[in-house]
Amino acid sequence: MRTIDETHAPELTSWVEGADSHPDFPIQNLPLGVFSHLGGAARGGIAIGEMILDLAALAQSGLLSGDAQGAAEAASGPTLAPLLEMGRLPRRALRRAVSALLKTGAPEHERVDMMLVPMSEAQMLCPAHVGNYTDFYVGIHHAEGVGALLRPDQPLLPNYRHIPIGYHGRASTVRPSGTPLVRPHGQSLPPGSDTPYFAPTQKLDFELELGLWMARGNPLGRPIPLADAFEHMAGITLLNDWSARDVQAFEYRPLGPFQSKSFLTSVSPWLVTVEALAPFRQAQAERAFEEPRIPAYLFDEGDQANGALSLTLSASLASEAMRAAGIAPVTLGSAGASDMYWTLGQMVAHHTANGCALETGDLLGTGTISGRAPDSKGSLMEITGNGAHPITLPTGESRSFLEDGDEVILSGHLHAEGWRSIGMGVCRGTVMPPVMRS
Repeated sequence: MRTIDETHAPELTSWVEGADSHPDFPIQNLPLGVFSHLGGAARGGIAIGEMILDLAALAQSGLLSGDAQGAAEAASGPTLAPLLEMGRLPRRALRRAVSALLKTGAPEHERVDMMLVPMSEAQMLCPAHVGNYTDFYVGIHHAEGVGALLRPDQPLLPNYRHIPIGYHGRASTVRPSGTPLVRPHGQSLPPGSDTPYFAPTQKLDFELELGLWMARGNPLGRPIPLADAFEHMAGITLLNDWSARDVQAFEYRPLGPFQSKSFLTSVSPWLVTVEALAPFRQAQAERAFEEPRIPAYLFDEGDQANGALSLTLSASLASEAMRAAGIAPVTLGSAGASDMYWTLGQMVAHHTANGCALETGDLLGTGTISGRAPDSKGSLMEITGNGAHPITLPTGESRSFLEDGDEVILSGHLHAEGWRSIGMGVCRGTVMPPVMRS
């Protein structure tokens, strides 16, 4: 269901200083997250400008009632899972109540002001414990680009246009933005050699992705119909599926990625809710006549009309030398979520089509999102042609893949004509030297 209400009004303003001009978190957004303040207990919060509304304090304030009160109580602990499991209606009730408390002219603003915490004083955590993590491969231009580098005669494998491809990743290494990345070791096969060697990866890469947090799951053996998929979603996040390309090239046949992707997956700490996404849902791109017909279980008129997002994702890089010189990060690529071949709903429907049980707090990645244009690539493997064409940074440094000290920053913004744009915050990570082995 796509519901637009008073919380999305483009003319809506907030009494919170700086919120109206904030590029990510104006009052129309109100994303959910988990934070701790000055070493205190972790609890749920809502971003507004550069502040966080403490939901534990709000739940004890007496300013809420009904479903909104129940939702705030559910979000008062160290994970948002109890709130997500409640489903859409309590989540929407909390959104509407908080919007009313934060809007310009709200009579309770002095009391609510006491519940705001500066982001600069907060430590952000993952919105929920990730029990299961699945990474898809729905960015068709990325699939074609990487395929052309690895398999020039058959860049896109025949199954790609028939099913959403994915693999089950390592949930235990999903971490919030800012977690350092220790350069991983792995086995790689040098060109022209028959003997692999074990060493720190030399082809460390980022992946520009979108993450989907699940709200309600499904019983084992009971697939989620595509028409109901959005009812099971909580919201979206930025996701960086860091990859060791040399390790991946040696290990991925016959079973796919393993150690090349299990060392760290970074997510932004803010969950932009399905409710906030309503104005930015749009039609999925039409497929060409000669393309395979979408299977019946992956086709729904509503999903085709409103299942895609008007969302631009960007990746930037700042080397250690750039940061020391005060040079701003350089943009590596920007791509639109419209370049996804399969929708978020189709990902959910396909994941459960065999009866697989999804659970509250499960995280689904889209896979790297890239466009057709040279400046719209979502990984260094594509940008540099697997290292054959290094890029030059403002300091004169060159990069084929990531070096120690490099910081990668992902960002994302939703936009639609007639509506206030909202953002997703940032997802950042810095590469650290490998751990020395005795």
